[in-house]
Amino acid sequence: MVKELTEIMLMEKKTLEDLLVLLEEQYNYIMKKDVFALEDIVEKIKLSNKEIAKQEVNRRQLVGNEKMQDIINNSNDKDLSLAYRETKKIIESVRQQKDTNELLIKQQISFNAQILNIINPKREIKTYNSYGSLSK
Repeated sequence: MVKELTEIMLMEKKTLEDLLVLLEEQYNYIMKKDVFALEDIVEKIKLSNKEIAKQEVNRRQLVGNEKMQDIINNSNDKDLSLAYRETKKIIESVRQQKDTNELLIKQQISFNAQILNIINPKREIKTYNSYGSLSK
């Protein structure tokens, strides 16, 4: 089981590295404001996520309900331990890159909304209410 789990962890690590490369590519497109390239890379990211999910399912089928940390500690296998630690590092890198990309996209959307409000302000007729203040 340890050997199979090590192989699955290494495959999972490889797919996570591929996802990290895609997220870094997405970051570059965000910074360049290349909307069409951003649209294209979304499909690649989805496919990468599906591949990661397949690896995760394989690992869970092998492990069952046992915690990975317990398996690592009980196995005393250096290769498995190394693969696990490297996978955790890559997961954290992926999480940070994803959060950065999301923040930049949200920031751009907010900026675009503000620009649109400046270009095309609301033209509602404002009236006074019974308290003497403007109502919308």
